[in-house]
Amino acid sequence: MSRVIGFEMSSQEPEKAATFYSRVFGWETVEQDWEYWSISTCQREGIIGGISKGPSDYPHGTRIQIEVDSIDEAVKKAIENGAKVVREKMEFDDFYLSYLVDPVGIGIGLYEKK
Repeated sequence: MSRVIGFEMSSQEPEKAATFYSRVFGWETVEQDWEYWSISTCQREGIIGGISKGPSDYPHGTRIQIEVDSIDEAVKKAIENGAKVVREKMEFDDFYLSYLVDPVGIGIGLYEKK
């Protein structure tokens, strides 16, 4: 089975997006050349990716699912840092899920195991 090994998000404000993900989820971001920030989601394991300045015809893109210990706490921090809730916390058999849009318009999903 294939697995997610990375991601790239487009934004018209990549620095603002990098600050958001660093503050809310503790991700390490490093500014590279050409308005690109590399991202590490964990010191030992996890996926890597980046945030780049999106072109005018595709200014924002990619929704990723982020596993958190507590959706309630993550949503609270996200709102404090400029996110908007698109779909409130939903309950499924084995997990909870919520959809947000970060301060620069990128859609994210929050996933919490029961």
